Amino acid sequence: MTPVNVSSEDLILVTGATGGVGQLTVAKLLEKGLRVRALTRNPTKVQTMFDNRVEIAEGDIRNPDTLHSVVAGVKYIICCTGTTAYPSEKWQFQSSWNWLEALFDSEKLKQKAANSPEKVDAEGVINLVSAAPGDLKRFVFVSSCGILRKNQFPFSLLNAFGVLDAKQKGEEAIVNSGLPYTIIRPVRLIDGPYTSYDLNTLLKASTQAKLGVVIDTGDKVVGQTSRIDVAAACVECLAYTECENKIFELVNQGKRPSVIDWQALFATL
Repeated sequence: MTPVNVSSEDLILVTGATGGVGQLTVAKLLEKGLRVRALTRNPTKVQTMFDNRVEIAEGDIRNPDTLHSVVAGVKYIICCTGTTAYPSEKWQFQSSWNWLEALFDSEKLKQKAANSPEKVDAEGVINLVSAAPGDLKRFVFVSSCGILRKNQFPFSLLNAFGVLDAKQKGEEAIVNSGLPYTIIRPVRLIDGPYTSYDLNTLLKASTQAKLGVVIDTGDKVVGQTSRIDVAAACVECLAYTECENKIFELVNQGKRPSVIDWQALFATL
């Protein structure tokens, strides 16, 4: 297994750059001396968070008209966007709503939300795929375990408002696009999220050596996954052709080594 050099000249677009996994992903890319363009709706927040070391692209994956200039010249896309699985302020409701609607009319509730999983993980990802350059070297997407187990507990509960349905639509759009891709499915996320921290803090983020990293396929794993390890996988997978056109699950299990051997892990694919 021979690593492929990711050039410091290649521009890497990170969407969801101010979210938990997105922040850590940007920090790890910068640590490797790589060029980063961060897609955001809040340029000021991005500049402050990453110490003016990233190129800012103001836009919104929910609005395809904002993406043309965002993807220009990009060689890699790492999509870390997402919203909450259950109705919350992050869904950006366009009109009043109540919990009775949430309990008895979830479809009506989703229609009122501007930032629901359907809008972000399905429609937004489809927009991003459609805008991606034809010479893209890799499209990395942070999805979720449970997509193939939506009728099984606890994933049936997680999917009560369609987050796994939306993630699956995003996955299918990527796979069917013809673009080289890597899809990473973590289990329940832990460690963080890290919000509004500075770059120095992000670079020092640690799992505190809790558990090792296990890669599997077929959507069989259970447990939890560190956001720090998800971000590392997003960055490390770019350097290995064995990860191209692969979907794999990521879970923290077993004793954690002093250094995670990503090359050995990816070789199992």
